[in-house]
Amino acid sequence: MLATVFASGSKGNITLLQINDKKILIDVGMTYKYLCESLASYDLKPKDITHILITHAHRDHTSALDSFIKYNDPIIYITPEALKEVKFLQEYDNISFEDKTIMLDDNIKVETFNTSHDAKGSRGYIITVDDKSIVYVTDTGYINRKILPKITNKEVYIFESNHDVEMLLHGRYPSWLKQRVASDVGHLSNGQAGTYLSEIIGDKTKQVVLAHLSQENNTPEIALDTVKQYLKDKGVKFKNIVCAKQQDRLEIKI
Repeated sequence: MLATVFASGSKGNITLLQINDKKILIDVGMTYKYLCESLASYDLKPKDITHILITHAHRDHTSALDSFIKYNDPIIYITPEALKEVKFLQEYDNISFEDKTIMLDDNIKVETFNTSHDAKGSRGYIITVDDKSIVYVTDTGYINRKILPKITNKEVYIFESNHDVEMLLHGRYPSWLKQRVASDVGHLSNGQAGTYLSEIIGDKTKQVVLAHLSQENNTPEIALDTVKQYLKDKGVKFKNIVCAKQQDRLEIKI
């Protein structure tokens, strides 16, 4: 399994999973042109995409979807609640509402779980192939503790670390937006990410990717320092942590 984060941040989010003959996108933010150029770097075309997993309906996760379905016909997995928010997708025929556990083939299992965001039907994913798993969770204000055992001790985490609390509080955002970001339906802070990761990283874990960093209220350096400090304070010895960026490709082999 090869995972490549093509884009991660408030301007757009796209992750490609290459698993045998399956080519899977998690979200299709950014522009269609950017997506095509990113795929071409792996000698792929949009028509090669077999499945698209949509976390939720916000534009930074769906902005290229309209153009994509004009020319291509992947199976799109989306919740009924999220579909209501994506008007142009409602006439598209190749949609699946499978929930909880999705089998893309005999050995590719996608488990879904609810996230807490101000977008209806938002969810995260656990993608498992041959007993190795990637956990993908962004755009959530918190993680329900009932979910933690389900996502514990996986090989790879692509995990939201959106903002530094002090930068958010003293930054340029209006008060209402600061409150939204910091709320239970907003985004995980660096400290929250560090707290959750300290509980779920296990001896099988090989890589942590901090994702969906705010360009306004965070930096890769602050995110990394904060998360690493939280892990250290909790006695978790784990160093293989990197940050996904808005447009720099990040490749993860499993």
